[in-house]
Amino acid sequence: MSRLLKLVLAANLLVLTGLVFVYPQLMVGPGKLIPGHQRLASDCFACHAPLTGVDSGRCVVCHKPDDIGRLATTGLPIAKPLTAVAFHQKLSSQDCVACHSDHAGVRRFRQQGHFNHQLLQAAMREQCQTCHKSPNDTLHQQITGNCSQCHSQEKWTPATFDHDKFFALDRDHDTRCITCHLANDYRRYTCYGCHEHTLANIRREHIEEGIRKFDDCVECHRSADEHDIRGGRGAGGRRQHDDD
Repeated sequence: MSRLLKLVLAANLLVLTGLVFVYPQLMVGPGKLIPGHQRLASDCFACHAPLTGVDSGRCVVCHKPDDIGRLATTGLPIAKPLTAVAFHQKLSSQDCVACHSDHAGVRRFRQQGHFNHQLLQAAMREQCQTCHKSPNDTLHQQITGNCSQCHSQEKWTPATFDHDKFFALDRDHDTRCITCHLANDYRRYTCYGCHEHTLANIRREHIEEGIRKFDDCVECHRSADEHDIRGGRGAGGRRQHDDD
């Protein structure tokens, strides 16, 4: 390769590099900005740091974390907030680009499939219903809060809890949640919410069978069938006694 050709190539490369910095919106811009950022269309460095990309520190110049969801960048109140709660104030870090993108035209947020709840402060992660509306089905109408007892923050559906693995709600046990789970706590239960399940009756019946340990009912009983015993032999079979 001749020296002249090398000089021409070097000069072209230098010119292209200069144009990238002088007219980045024309040289490397991937697309249109969202409407709210249109005034920045010719000022890439309002959001991008040279050679390192989008800098969240530049986002908060206009979008004050304390005002996000409450006030517009003009300082006026937002008439119709995008979310039910201004949760940006509860983020553990100001990593704007973890969720938000641009140059997508009609897309406002990154297409990640789901929001990373780990960006929220620990206390905020327990307040699901401040952002999410509770389903209106028969089951959820009985429940207030405690979403994390059944749902994970990775996926809302399917729920991670399968009631039948612990106790099948069939026959006489197809009842309201509060009958067994008091004070809206689904990690605990009681079988004494029904009139026939008094402590005295349960103790008497189990002692007659030679069973002295009966504090944890579902440890043995898996359904309404009193002969369907975990680890037992089913109907007519010998139950597990305390001296087995």
